[in-house]
Amino acid sequence: MKNSYLIIFISTIFSLSSVMSQEMEDPSILSNFSDGPYVFISNNRLIEKKILNGEVTSRVLEPTRYDTIFTPQKSRYENVENIAALSDIHGQYDLAVEILKNNGIIDRNLDWNFGKGHLVIVGDVFDRGPKINEMLWLLYKLEIQAKETGGRLHFLLGNHEYMVLHKDLRYVHDRYTISSKLLGLEYDELYSNQTIIGRWLRSKSTIIKINNSIFVHGGISEEFISKNGIDLSDTNQIMRSSIQRSKQEMKSTDFYKTYYGKKSLIWYRGYFYDNLADADISKILTQVNSEHIVVGHCSNEKVVQLYDYKIFGVDSSIKKGTYGELLFIKNNQFYRGTLNGKQVKF
Repeated sequence: MKNSYLIIFISTIFSLSSVMSQEMEDPSILSNFSDGPYVFISNNRLIEKKILNGEVTSRVLEPTRYDTIFTPQKSRYENVENIAALSDIHGQYDLAVEILKNNGIIDRNLDWNFGKGHLVIVGDVFDRGPKINEMLWLLYKLEIQAKETGGRLHFLLGNHEYMVLHKDLRYVHDRYTISSKLLGLEYDELYSNQTIIGRWLRSKSTIIKINNSIFVHGGISEEFISKNGIDLSDTNQIMRSSIQRSKQEMKSTDFYKTYYGKKSLIWYRGYFYDNLADADISKILTQVNSEHIVVGHCSNEKVVQLYDYKIFGVDSSIKKGTYGELLFIKNNQFYRGTLNGKQVKF
């Protein structure tokens, strides 16, 4: 039986490789293929590469066009009146834009429209869908615009961000296989530390607290707290530093199991699947000095609440490309922001 599965797996890999080779050789496909920009840092120069109709273009940008050093944001924020959160966009750029526009986060020109509010992207922009790069550049722009108006955009890294940054490319959309081949780079190299977006990503946090709510992609397990405690700033720095470490090195100790295992901040699914008691959740919240935890990672048809409003799940299955929502928090009141912009109070 195992040999049968192995044969099927190998056959599937060869079939996919064959399809990709055909696409690369088919001029009708490449003539309509565009992607980018990807901005690389080389010898103190900024080099922008784009793919337009199957052809790679390259130009040198002014050195002041983009920052090349990114300072991590704080891990805690207080007295924020308006908060919005969504997660697991997974390359569904068009749907995410529709949700953000209809709920007043951005305007029709895709510029920041949320004033002094804070928007939290609770992980997993990467993988599965076809418009990762477009979403990343939009968030990059909105982060700058939000800060200029007294607001903030927080892009928290989820398990799929860490997967790509550690060269685990199992869920990359076929579009980016083509882009990588045309650019002559592996997909993860398009977001290496020698790129603008790559450096920006490496400055991001994994967990933050705004007012009395913690935001993290997977969740906080009792096992994680018992091993590490939960100093937010220290945890974020540990996770940022881990990006440059190899899996082999991390797996040589308990580090990988703790920070990348099933009970870790980026992979935990226990709030939805472990049948925890209300007392278990209350204990975790007491230990992290919070009243609510907002997570992504586990897909639902809409934004949901669990354990008497202690846990909120904001993965509303945007990755399917048909529907999605966001969570609004206003003066400690919680609302679903639906696709058409209607706000429904919990």
